[in-house]
Amino acid sequence: MWGRLAGRVAVVTGAGGGIGRTVALLMAGEGASVVVNDLGTAVDGSGRSSAAADAVVAEITGAGGTAAASYDSVSDHDSARAIIETAVERFGGLDIVCHAAGILRDRMVFNMTGEEWDAVHSVHLQGAFNVVSNAVPHMRRRGYGRVVLLASISGLRSSGQANYAAAKEGMVGLARAAAADLAPHGISVNAVYPGGLTRMTESIPQASRSVRAGGDPRLASVADALGTAGAPEQAMDPANNAAKIVYLCTEAGGAITGQVISTTGWDMSLYSPRRPVKFVHSEERWTVAELSRLLPVSLAADEVNPAPPQAPA
Repeated sequence: MWGRLAGRVAVVTGAGGGIGRTVALLMAGEGASVVVNDLGTAVDGSGRSSAAADAVVAEITGAGGTAAASYDSVSDHDSARAIIETAVERFGGLDIVCHAAGILRDRMVFNMTGEEWDAVHSVHLQGAFNVVSNAVPHMRRRGYGRVVLLASISGLRSSGQANYAAAKEGMVGLARAAAADLAPHGISVNAVYPGGLTRMTESIPQASRSVRAGGDPRLASVADALGTAGAPEQAMDPANNAAKIVYLCTEAGGAITGQVISTTGWDMSLYSPRRPVKFVHSEERWTVAELSRLLPVSLAADEVNPAPPQAPA
């Protein structure tokens, strides 16, 4: 096969389904040798099966591509090393990592358990570090690498999933810091806010959707939360993310690094870095009295309350 990724070796975590699967298939279609990593778990991380990864490998090889399955967990550093070693041992090196693996343990922050917090972080944020830190030595030796971490818009606007939101925004911080560390070595790192109806989004309880809608009328549905309200049904297909993610993994795509990019639906957008949008200044130390007078009409003016007061039922 010949394409923009011909001769490249890629690892895609969470590639047994959803967005990860579509990325793995397209990478193989563009000529990459792909390690399809997936534990085959339920959305909450329970259970384990080789069937999901095996099915994607069969789909790739049946179309004339090259792929190998990996059933190792991203949540453990040594296990993540085994994922990377699969690529090196089977295909002779590593050029690309796309971290799409994820689970959900949605709950309001006031009744979330420590285990629910840790489980989500171990796959999303710790998993991102485990995979990247094990992959980078191989990329540095080649003087080339492409890393894409699948973050989420939920990190900016969500309710009922503090664990997921915190982990996903942590991945944004990791991407930006790693991009600065690795640019001198020819390695690009970006975070992506993908969207679409997947097994994960469809598992969100209706109660959680209602809470989010009540907190902010702009998020009245999953489509709103994903930024695809009013778009055709086809725009919610998770496969719409694949080409945009794969482009970031091409040689030309490496010109983009340290960025947060939305790939939802048929749109692609670049998010601005965090920067001040309002400020107040004083020539001396502020007092609480002065701030009480000034902030409501300056920094806090026109800000959207994520959970506005509601009349008692």
